[in-house]
Amino acid sequence: MGKDILKGIGAFIGVLLLVAAIGWFSMGNEFFMFKVFAPKMEQVRRKTFEESKAYRQGMVQELQNMQFEYIKADSVHKAALASVILHRAADFKEEDMPKDLYDFIEKLKKDQGLR
Repeated sequence: MGKDILKGIGAFIGVLLLVAAIGWFSMGNEFFMFKVFAPKMEQVRRKTFEESKAYRQGMVQELQNMQFEYIKADSVHKAALASVILHRAADFKEEDMPKDLYDFIEKLKKDQGLR
């Protein structure tokens, strides 16, 4: 009878260890899957956002507002504004810009010695 109790306790502990190992493995596997696929999912999400109509319209509006501020600025502030405008426009597709904004950006690049 004493050996049966020890076998039962051993089996119970073995089952507990097995359940703990399965839980640990599944959580580790979930972390591994997240680590592998999360960056790819975020990259696709970002690319989709940048190709959206709302993003393009918002960027054009922001650049046009900066253009207006540049025109109003005095010569001291124009250099700083030109740098900010060129930085913001650097990652934006030129074919998505209106012609007047594209010409303005090109003029800034030429004035800054970038073209």
